[in-house]
Amino acid sequence: MERIPMWVVLLSCIFLINVTHCVEEEVKSSMISFLAKLSGQQSFSTLNWKADSDPCKDLWHGVACDSRNVSVRRIFLDRLDLHGTLDVAILCSSQPLADSLMILSLAGNNVSGGVADEVGNCKQLTRLYLGRNQLSGELPSSLAMLNNLKWLDLSNNKFSGNLPGLSRISGLNVFLAQNNNLSGVIPGFDFSNLYKFNVSFNNFNGRIPDVHGRFSEDSFLGNPELCDQPLQKNCPIQNLDQKTEESNGSKGPSKDQILMYSGYAVLGLVIILFVLYKLCTRKKTQKAEASSKVASSSDHDVFEKPINGSSSEQKSVISRSEISVNSESGMVSQSLIVLKQPVAVNELRLEDLLRAPAEMLGRGKYGSLYKVKLDNGKTVVVKRIKALATSSHDFKLKMETLGQVKHPNVLSPLAFYCSNQEKLLVYEFQENGSLFKLLHGESKGFDWSSRLGIAASIADGLAFMHQEVGENGIAHGNLKSSNILLSYNMEARISEYGLMNMDDDQLSLSSASPHRPLGSGLPNALKEDVYGFGVILLELLTGKLVKNDGIDLAEWVQSVVREEWTGEVFDKELISDYASEERLVNLLRVAIKCVHRSQEARPSMNQVALMVNTIKEEEERSLIYDV
Repeated sequence: MERIPMWVVLLSCIFLINVTHCVEEEVKSSMISFLAKLSGQQSFSTLNWKADSDPCKDLWHGVACDSRNVSVRRIFLDRLDLHGTLDVAILCSSQPLADSLMILSLAGNNVSGGVADEVGNCKQLTRLYLGRNQLSGELPSSLAMLNNLKWLDLSNNKFSGNLPGLSRISGLNVFLAQNNNLSGVIPGFDFSNLYKFNVSFNNFNGRIPDVHGRFSEDSFLGNPELCDQPLQKNCPIQNLDQKTEESNGSKGPSKDQILMYSGYAVLGLVIILFVLYKLCTRKKTQKAEASSKVASSSDHDVFEKPINGSSSEQKSVISRSEISVNSESGMVSQSLIVLKQPVAVNELRLEDLLRAPAEMLGRGKYGSLYKVKLDNGKTVVVKRIKALATSSHDFKLKMETLGQVKHPNVLSPLAFYCSNQEKLLVYEFQENGSLFKLLHGESKGFDWSSRLGIAASIADGLAFMHQEVGENGIAHGNLKSSNILLSYNMEARISEYGLMNMDDDQLSLSSASPHRPLGSGLPNALKEDVYGFGVILLELLTGKLVKNDGIDLAEWVQSVVREEWTGEVFDKELISDYASEERLVNLLRVAIKCVHRSQEARPSMNQVALMVNTIKEEEERSLIYDV
């Protein structure tokens, strides 16, 4: 048998390697045809999209591939002044490309045309950016088939018609469709999973779905036929009656129906009057009992103890949590000091707060937290503090200082009450809970961009408090992920600011760092905030608890990095979301600087905020302008 020369074997291997690590000809051809349609008569030779080159190996402009350079993952052609037409069918009809493409971004061009039905073939798409173009026509129903879609931007175009069944995409995090000509009713999206949503300035009509308080009226403005919350516009009753009548297919009720309905109405009126009578008599009895209780009491706790003495960290509902006011206080109605005047606490008096039904959210070493629904329908959170060594005078000065804070990422108190026995703080209720719950609960879709944005917001708020408030700044004293709350639009807000640094003993006990010297002053307290922020960064990067089976997160991360297994640190969800490894590592380096054992070696919050925002800006540029 004739032997094959070794050089032939080597050449064959090299040839096979090159073939297996190149993008398929079908994919290249589809991409070049797609760009030709987008550019019209324009020449874009500078983009390096050439038939005799490879999209991955030859670095086609705006193209990002997988780690093996065999599949195109992302196409970014933003702000290139493209004036042609969009033909997404070219991309999504190519099976290899349809199976690999995850991000398509054409934002900020002048592209016309519409979205072809074939877009449903690109089932791996997680982000589709088509905003700020001249696209028109109706959206295809196949958009609802993109089950992996997390971000859909259709804003500032000329799309018309009804929205397809996008509510079926359970993992959708962002939907932007403002400034179009879309019409019909707004589908019932899973608003608990969305953190950006905008359909303003379209032609939508009817009742707005329940957004669970997550979005403000800004998301719905410019739709004259929309009604209900969060718009300050009630839905007309006659329209609802008319719709009901039309759906029943009849012009009006018969005589028998009129008699029957009249009987029901009379019966209902009798029942209502009976209930009102019972309520009135019961209220009088309760008032008498309350008066006798107040008259016989000498010194009561402000909040009653929960039923059965429950101290659940989740939710322990108090069946009737009225506050028994000290009988020595004759000026109860004026003892609540209001620092801000939003609708929630406008003209709020202490006795109004005390009468309102409350629900315990949690209980800690130094106090309890209650969710309180006021008579005006607004909801606030009341922090009840006990065993605080600071004087009432110092407490009042600190609260008045914090009440002047105007930073969007710091949750300052709305009002407070102070006596020798009790101290109460009133805050705005934050609809989306805490960062701790979002990270370690059952929530899904908390992607890299969202985590990075929250990190930057916290850093900005802390830097402001450390430098801008007063001559020496104010330390938080107990910074942790459970004290980072999320507003209706998922904006991070630092809560319980300054409470634990009111006396040195509590600060030393509550500090996040195990290396804090006792009795240190403000500079060390500020560096403790830096440590706490570093731990939050580690939670965001790893998805792990601060303490797990006795293992400290900061120590574990540093040990893994020392062993050069850095890749093992990051949350697997971030890896599957194709987060930039470079920026993950850069943020990890910031976190490690923050949790340095030596306080002197830790950076200031101003320096930290600058580093985190630089990483955030790099991330935003990578998503919009280049790869």
